[in-house]
Amino acid sequence: MESLELSRVLLLTSSSSLLTTKAIRQLGFRCLLKKPNKNGNLRLTRSFSGHTGGGPAPSASQAEDEHEDDDFGSIVAFNLVPESGKITEEDATSNGVEVPEAGDVEEEKVQNRVSYNIVFVTAEAAPYSKTGGLGDVCGSLPIALAARGHRVMVVSPMYINSTPGDEKFSGAVDLNRRIQLYCFGSVQEVGFFHEFREGVDWVFVDHPSFRRPGNPYGDKFGTFGDNQFRFTLLSYAACEAPLVLPLGGFTYGDKCLFLVNDWHASLVPTLLAAKYRPHGVYKDARSILVIHNIAHQGVEPAITYGNLGLPPEWYGSLEWVFPNWARMHALDKGEAVNFLKGAIVTSDRILTVSKGYSWEITTREGGYGLHELLSSRKSVLSGITNGIDETEWDPSIDQHIAFNYSIDDLSGKVKCKISLQEELGLAVRPECPVIGFIGRLDYQKGIDLIRMAIPEIMENDVQFVMLGSGNPAYEDWMRATESAYRDKFRGWVGFNVPISHKITAGCDILLMPSAFEPCGLNQLYAMRYGTIPVVHETGGLRDTVQSFNPYGEGTNGEGVGTGWTFSPLTKESMLVALRHAIKTYKEHKSSWNGLMKRGMTRDYTWVNAATQYEQVIEWAFMDPPYCC
Repeated sequence: MESLELSRVLLLTSSSSLLTTKAIRQLGFRCLLKKPNKNGNLRLTRSFSGHTGGGPAPSASQAEDEHEDDDFGSIVAFNLVPESGKITEEDATSNGVEVPEAGDVEEEKVQNRVSYNIVFVTAEAAPYSKTGGLGDVCGSLPIALAARGHRVMVVSPMYINSTPGDEKFSGAVDLNRRIQLYCFGSVQEVGFFHEFREGVDWVFVDHPSFRRPGNPYGDKFGTFGDNQFRFTLLSYAACEAPLVLPLGGFTYGDKCLFLVNDWHASLVPTLLAAKYRPHGVYKDARSILVIHNIAHQGVEPAITYGNLGLPPEWYGSLEWVFPNWARMHALDKGEAVNFLKGAIVTSDRILTVSKGYSWEITTREGGYGLHELLSSRKSVLSGITNGIDETEWDPSIDQHIAFNYSIDDLSGKVKCKISLQEELGLAVRPECPVIGFIGRLDYQKGIDLIRMAIPEIMENDVQFVMLGSGNPAYEDWMRATESAYRDKFRGWVGFNVPISHKITAGCDILLMPSAFEPCGLNQLYAMRYGTIPVVHETGGLRDTVQSFNPYGEGTNGEGVGTGWTFSPLTKESMLVALRHAIKTYKEHKSSWNGLMKRGMTRDYTWVNAATQYEQVIEWAFMDPPYCC
């Protein structure tokens, strides 16, 4: 689909006319104001307040004929050029119009792009709360969007668990704005704390249910039993925040874009449609559901629907029926409510964290029961690969690693490897390939595959380093394996940020045999640090790692690709890919250096991801609300 983008500069003579109001409505951009530039010409610029200005209109035939349509029949661009033909550089110069240099185009594009009020709703946002990739995304993407001129708010719970981690909220100020929400058969009072940091309004919902030991979802005894209640409160509070919080002196208002993340925030689109729009509130708002992991859907017994405060006629949006094989007993009807399903039904657009994952969730194997519903909404389903925080993951400035290095000087890479070997008590052998693994110790990450393959991997002249925690059985296996292969294997049970950086920089190969991976970040970190990923061809791993082809048309005859992918998910196919990587490292140094440099030059920044999010947001505002 062609990129949706307004003309950066519309050059019109004094006798020319502006777009009709009707055409602007078709495009979905109401916040266009006209004002003269220094040359006396007219240009379209964005208005922060989101109102339109009038102007003389062209003929109806001109407005209807001179445009392009996308694959769905929506207008994506108007052909606004003189009748004589296209504006050339020579024509523009002769009319006294400055033609921007190539380097100025991107700046002009950012300045003239429509700005939005964007509200992220999430269960976690780094650095305040984080258990995985969700926290990384909601801690970095809002900053990237704010830097591009949007007004951005992040709404997340204020987790206070009486640990040193509570200091992360020390910069948040109580707004002294408490509101009452009716759900679960009673009135619940919540408060709001606020911190303005890096151009983003970070809003934290305060309620006693968020003040307890453990992580955002559970503690050492398991998952919290009232998570449905806790995240229902989050969704209600998020809907109220743009209306009642005068951040920076004024509220966000009801014309905003809600980016709801995973099941924890999935009640928001349903609330907008069922409780606000019938009263004329949020009628111009839009919602986008971002699915980070479809395996978690927020499913609870059907009887709990009455606790959500939704009208009875909206039960069908959340209704969920388990198949016969998943029911507990013969009298179990399998009736439940599914928060994620409700958001899929009512959101204006749906996103996943990689293009490959957006396809996988429409299949029986990857959709976890929602594949048919997602297939029915395939026209609004897209995938955008996550970015990485360049300030935290940059080998040239990383303070966690022993030596800094860059693509222009890779000498520090070997020194980091030697330092890692020394710190872990392995033999210092710069010529020996070091394989690394960083991640949770569970089935999704492919630990079973590594367990089965370790005896054969250890037959090679390699060293293996693992960092992670999770299933106690896997943790015990890691300790036992280190005892069995003292000279070649090290296992670090737990998670340690500095050690993860040292392993990423010191290893030659990063192994990621994930059964499924919505996006994956470790392979992106590895490539940025010149470490070659060997990954299972699934989800975001397939999107981001290009398998090495020594005969491809690369520069200097070094081939193409940034790593190795394998499929199917078997021990044999994984070992084949690993052996190719080990052999290339030992026998083809020029090809290996090419792999390292190609990976280090890949652009997986949040700036790149933010531009793609802007595209989807524009699409969302092109059409009326999906549910109203």
